[in-house]
Amino acid sequence: MQTIHFRLDDLEKHLSKWSPPPVEISESKLFSLPDHLRRTYISVSSKGECDATEASNLTGRSRALESNYLNQLTRMGWLNKRKVSKTTIYYLAQEKPIIELATEKAENSKTAIGQFGASFKNYFNEPFDMHARLGANGCRK
Repeated sequence: MQTIHFRLDDLEKHLSKWSPPPVEISESKLFSLPDHLRRTYISVSSKGECDATEASNLTGRSRALESNYLNQLTRMGWLNKRKVSKTTIYYLAQEKPIIELATEKAENSKTAIGQFGASFKNYFNEPFDMHARLGANGCRK
């Protein structure tokens, strides 16, 4: 009897590692999703990660429809996906505030523009002046 108890404890430990940790999402954010996408999102969050076939088995809808919904949720930033051989596995995205994402994007844009300007300036070794580079007839000198 005691060996069965120890075996059950081992199984519980292994199964507790498989289940995803609970995700805290405010109700207002979850209710901002349409019903059909919310149902798909909740099925993925209950499993932690799944492919379109598993999601369709949980929701009772077709695999193609679930694949479409999962891709919509990925584009919206609610889910991430990765390829494992031929199947695409969807999992919950790490939540970042919108302001933080916008700030990151703006900083990346400034860096890219600054690098482009620096390389452009180095290429011509002086600020670019279209009229100075073209002759009177509009052709290059």
